[in-house]
Amino acid sequence: MIMRLREYRDNEEGMGTVEIVIIIAVLVGLALIFRDAILEFATNIMEALFANDQINQDVDVSNIRATFGT
Repeated sequence: MIMRLREYRDNEEGMGTVEIVIIIAVLVGLALIFRDAILEFATNIMEALFANDQINQDVDVSNIRATFGT
């Protein structure tokens, strides 16, 4: 019985899943913290690639903030 408890305690099979969840949580947190910079970067890329004003208005940061209420 003691050997089984030691084996259970030393089993590290689930560590991969926990690590992936922690990494995803950190990435989501960083995305939320830097969302304005990310949106501005994406807008600048869209403006450089597409010279269409409608696309630029659709990706405007203030429109996105108004839509999500933040």
